[in-house]
Amino acid sequence: MRVVSANGEQLGIMPIALALDTARQQEFDLVEVAPDAQPPVCRIMDFGKYKYTQARRLKEARKKQTTIQVKEVKMGPKTEKHDFDFKLKHVRRFLEEGHKAKVTVRFKGREMAHTELGWKMLNKMVEATQDIANTENNPRLEGRMLHIILSPKAHN
Repeated sequence: MRVVSANGEQLGIMPIALALDTARQQEFDLVEVAPDAQPPVCRIMDFGKYKYTQARRLKEARKKQTTIQVKEVKMGPKTEKHDFDFKLKHVRRFLEEGHKAKVTVRFKGREMAHTELGWKMLNKMVEATQDIANTENNPRLEGRMLHIILSPKAHN
């Protein structure tokens, strides 16, 4: 097998027993880094320290990654202008923070006879946010809920 020392220099091709002895003399471990290579490549290193640094790197990567959440705003088909504007402000804030926004209009009782009011409400929301949002899907009526998902536009 091909052996690489702890400081990165090539030690050449040697039998496994000799490589293990060399690693033990330096008080390190012999770790196989490329098993598919011809011949396989092993490295003399402190395996505990290696695992620790890998764990730290993964932890840092998890800290830096952002998760996109779907925030939901619910309203009825008879929601007044002031309340609608308030909900619109929430949706805009969610989109500016980089989250997706699900706008839901729920119908109660006999309101189902006038679903066109809900469609108008959603269209009004889409028009009001078209400068910062893309519609991810067409408005969809499921049971007594009419909803649409808005996602933030990519900044170029």
